Amino acid sequence: MYKVVYNKKISSNSYEMLVEAPLVVEKCMPGQFVIVMAKEDSERIPLTIYDYDREKGLLWLIYQVIGASTEELTTVQQKIFSVSGPLGNANEICKDPDAYKGKRICYVAGGVGIAPVYPQVKYLQEHGFNVDVIYGSRSADLLLIRDKVEKVVSKIRYATDDGSFGTKGFVTDILASNIEDYDIVVAIGPVIMMKNVVELTKKYNIPTIVSMNPLMVDGSGMCGACRCEIDGKPKFACIHGPEFDGFKVNFDLALKRMSIYKEEEQEKWELMKKRLQGGKNHE
Repeated sequence: MYKVVYNKKISSNSYEMLVEAPLVVEKCMPGQFVIVMAKEDSERIPLTIYDYDREKGLLWLIYQVIGASTEELTTVQQKIFSVSGPLGNANEICKDPDAYKGKRICYVAGGVGIAPVYPQVKYLQEHGFNVDVIYGSRSADLLLIRDKVEKVVSKIRYATDDGSFGTKGFVTDILASNIEDYDIVVAIGPVIMMKNVVELTKKYNIPTIVSMNPLMVDGSGMCGACRCEIDGKPKFACIHGPEFDGFKVNFDLALKRMSIYKEEEQEKWELMKKRLQGGKNHE
């Protein structure tokens, strides 16, 4: 069991959890993730390491309620059953920042994708980089951790679908207007967003890193749900990634894989809601 300092709602469907996990944060790097289990019989949930404090042994996580397992996670209060990690591979720029000195880097984040973007930008700032961020969501209320991100970036531009904050439109609109300012792009967010970013950067031959963490389910390589095609070869996001060369990703296949279990997940979510509601009534 791991001590939960807090588990609070930060938007209409997103939560931030702070956990005491000293062994996890001792050697973690930006880009890696952990597997959490709310209870002993809960499903495994892969969550990006969003922030950490090595000295205090603290781990910050952000998650979005998208199904039964994440709905159950919202009920966690003082203890969480399991936090395993760090898993996956660190972001390649953060692993070897000296190799990227002088490069003009732009991070493009969509929705909760800002969670894995933040630790990378923060790490690079600490190593002397001036990094720009383009961050988009459906509306202003879904833009997360703005205050924290703004402290570690050189420049940040916002886009919202409804125009309630920043530019009305998509992150690709902003990127297209500033594309010549960058040597490298890192895109993290919904698969369709990353696909659109890559289609743009390919035209200008700008190397682009993407994170295939939206495909992950079990996080161990056993379930096969995160299998994706990279440069014509099968890879697992949780083992070989989660980050890959965007030019080599078969995004159409990834989008198809994401829709495979939608019906089953909806059924499970309904059962979970009844279970949680039953517990409240019992109390």
